[in-house]
Amino acid sequence: MGRRPTIYDVAREAGVAASTVSRAYARPGRVGTGTARRIFDAAERLGYRSDRLDGRHPGAHATSEAIALVIADVTNPFYGEIIKGAYEATRRAGYRLILSHTNESPEEERRTIERELAHVDGIVIASSRMSDSALRTMAKQRPVVLLNRMLPEACCLVNDNARGIRRATEHLGTLGHERILYLAGPENSWSDGTRWRALREAAAELDLDVRRIGPHEPTVLAGLSAARRVARTDATAVLAYNDALAIGVMKGLRKLGIAVPGDISVVGFDNILLDELVEPALTTVAAPLYRMGLTGVHTCIGMAQGAPMTSTTLVLPVRLVVRKSTARCRAAA
Repeated sequence: MGRRPTIYDVAREAGVAASTVSRAYARPGRVGTGTARRIFDAAERLGYRSDRLDGRHPGAHATSEAIALVIADVTNPFYGEIIKGAYEATRRAGYRLILSHTNESPEEERRTIERELAHVDGIVIASSRMSDSALRTMAKQRPVVLLNRMLPEACCLVNDNARGIRRATEHLGTLGHERILYLAGPENSWSDGTRWRALREAAAELDLDVRRIGPHEPTVLAGLSAARRVARTDATAVLAYNDALAIGVMKGLRKLGIAVPGDISVVGFDNILLDELVEPALTTVAAPLYRMGLTGVHTCIGMAQGAPMTSTTLVLPVRLVVRKSTARCRAAA
């Protein structure tokens, strides 16, 4: 062939539409693995090179020495320690870290990852909001490590949600609280569902009454807005999906003239820096966030360099940190 091969030549050779060839290069996550392989093999035979990828197609496995870290909300303090740990792991390995923020949107998360697939050696996704099937598709394209999410087809790191919720529930039960309100997190959050199930199981064993309101965005503002609904219940304690919600609901209750912990005790989850700065200081479940970011990226780099993927989920230990936002229930006293 005297002329330079085109996308239409590749399409004829592979037996697909030209639009499918274009999508295989521009958005590889949207093309099936078998079809993509057929397209790339045809391109190799014809000597076709995509300018979009500087002469490399996504199946060429050329190393870029870069790892993508995808987080749901860059403004959420929860991700600060995860990002620090991730940066340290890439620094040690001589890699670059590409940070992406998806604004709690599963659609934006998918678009972001598809955009990065061709330019990184692996992807670490913290608190993914995408469906299992979408994540499986991504895992077929590049090494993928999931933080705060479990999926058999990917390497996963999670906090010990069940143990943390159990310790928090036992703590409130010991203080005489019999009616606990769960302040739920995002609707698409795997961690939220896990924590709610753990709370119901612990409450059943301890003979406590638990209810749930939500879903909520995992922000201080959402907690502030939820305070009126909390005040209308007869709960004597609130267990929030995360610290930001817990801090917000404490501020909202104070504005309504409801004392924390005098009238209602509040417990969070994560142990972010703000917990010791608010008044009262927040009782919470401490999660090893820096370690999660460090280990997740280190594992992803290892997979990118040829280490086999492990389907065993790594569960990181948590601990209860008791501060001033919880006290003995007045009714029990």
